[in-house]
Amino acid sequence: MADNSLPAGWTEENNSLYRKVQCKDFSEAFSFMTRVALSAEKMDHHPKWTNTWNTVEIWLNTHDAGDIVTGKDHQLAEKINKLI
Repeated sequence: MADNSLPAGWTEENNSLYRKVQCKDFSEAFSFMTRVALSAEKMDHHPKWTNTWNTVEIWLNTHDAGDIVTGKDHQLAEKINKLI
């Protein structure tokens, strides 16, 4: 997939969309993750992610499609971009 078709701020690596989000502090990072979790739950499409203090790393791929990037991942990435 060409980089120009990726959602803003995302890269594609290891069959996943990837983004690192830096927040002001842990509380802001946790709040961001909560907002993402609510959107992901509505879509029934859940990210793989980590949180270390003020940094959230997110990987998106579609498990039901064999762990590849699909339109669902692009949709969730766009929703996440609106929450940053």
